Amino acid sequence: MSEQPSTHTGEAWSEDMLWAVAMSDLAVFLLDDQGRLLHSNDAGRVLAMRLHPDDPHPDPARLLTYIPEQGWQIAQRDGRWIGEVPTALPGLVLEIKAFAGRDRGRCRRYTVMTDISVRSAREGELRRRHDELQSTYDRLASAQEQLLQSEKMASIGQLAAGVAHEINNPIGYVHSNLGTLQEYASALLALVDGYANALQSSDPAASRAQLKQLRERLDVDFIVGDLPKLLEESREGIERVTKIVQDLKEFSHVERDEPMRPSDLRKGLESTLNIVWNDLKYKAKVEKHYQDVPLVECYLSEINQVFMNLLINAGQAIDDRGLITLAMGVEGDEVWVSVADDGVGIPEEALQRIFDPFYTTKPIGRGTGLGLAIAYRIVAKHHGRIEVHSRPGEGSTFRVVLPIMQPVLSRPRSK
Repeated sequence: MSEQPSTHTGEAWSEDMLWAVAMSDLAVFLLDDQGRLLHSNDAGRVLAMRLHPDDPHPDPARLLTYIPEQGWQIAQRDGRWIGEVPTALPGLVLEIKAFAGRDRGRCRRYTVMTDISVRSAREGELRRRHDELQSTYDRLASAQEQLLQSEKMASIGQLAAGVAHEINNPIGYVHSNLGTLQEYASALLALVDGYANALQSSDPAASRAQLKQLRERLDVDFIVGDLPKLLEESREGIERVTKIVQDLKEFSHVERDEPMRPSDLRKGLESTLNIVWNDLKYKAKVEKHYQDVPLVECYLSEINQVFMNLLINAGQAIDDRGLITLAMGVEGDEVWVSVADDGVGIPEEALQRIFDPFYTTKPIGRGTGLGLAIAYRIVAKHHGRIEVHSRPGEGSTFRVVLPIMQPVLSRPRSK
């Protein structure tokens, strides 16, 4: 506190100052440069009586013990110190303001004390309620995450037979090809042995006719032509299985506590289509109309779950054979992905409820009523929206719209 002109005469506090202190309803204490109490007002004496009810005439100076030495050090350095101090009386909390400065070479100190027990109790109750709400929110968030993961695993479970077929089919012909390759290897090794024996004979040229006959009997010319095809086909089969396994791994990945990352929605849509393809290929032709779109900041595994739900719903909406159209584009600072079918469509009265949890128009055993509700929550979490257009008998179009960049304040902090 900088030095100010004196407002009193002599070494004592002025009468005007003492009068102002006496009129205050706050407990005010005036101290000398040694920290000894010079004067306290009526409010200070009343506060002393509250804190020491067993003493009929408590010394107000006893209240100065609640000011820590560090508080005075801060006051002398910065001009003032403010702190909240619990007292010996249960539930009574003081807010203390200690002031210090120099005037005409003399240190001046005074302190103001306020009973903030009610405010402190109220703040404590607010903190307690906040902690309860935070705990409830954390449990709810955990339950939602578990529900999301459970629905994701349920979706994969429903597709398990189809995924198994998609894996077994290439594995089957790779296994068959390996058997054929084993026969080819035996034939080629037999031919190699024949050439080796001929080279070791005294007259290799005399074995020419025998080697030619062996080559024809083993059908080596056919083997040489068929062998590269078998290897290429087997490699493609293994790559197909690897791709399905990788897509399943990415789809089931849990991104909890991870930041959103710029992701390729086209790659996500294609990998999801790869997973559900066995359920769609016998019912629908798939057409694709993709524009070039930028990477989108998102949790790709969660967006893939939205795509899976929309693709499965599109397939289930088609009774016999139909068309599913996938499209993708960009408008301003948003990217959109649409899944359209020419199936049975959605009645007008059902359109108002399709995103409600546990609401489904599917037969028992074909839907939980959670798919679209979770999809809606995922898209909302990404600050996007789902638009629906449908007419009974004409089909439905679901359009997912996502911002390219998430709002800055909503981005999770990377750890």
